[in-house]
Amino acid sequence: MFELKVKTRFAGAHQLTMVGQKCENLHGHNWHIEVCVAGEKLNSAGVLVDFGDIKKAVRQVVDGELDHKFLNELEMFNDSQPTSERIAVYIAQRVQSYINTGIKENIKVSKVMAWESDDACATYFP
Repeated sequence: MFELKVKTRFAGAHQLTMVGQKCENLHGHNWHIEVCVAGEKLNSAGVLVDFGDIKKAVRQVVDGELDHKFLNELEMFNDSQPTSERIAVYIAQRVQSYINTGIKENIKVSKVMAWESDDACATYFP
């Protein structure tokens, strides 16, 4: 099994209820996102998949859908709070969708880590 990881970041604000006094206030983070993809076989070039293709898929989600947004107002969080955990799930699902339709390699998102600060993150394993 091979696993590749790409990192990116975005700025976004959210407001969480029922989790703690500070988090109930509107606040923002400079999120650090790590996306891992995994697969069994290398292609004819000897790589699992081109890093550039994975970076492009991650950028489409992070830059195109999340960056500099008030996350509570986004459609994907209409019925749920944009917690670190749910942000990691959302990114994993959207990146996998781009992989399935664009890259078409036999790879899967194996892990997404959503860091809301230097010392706190949520990790999702699809």
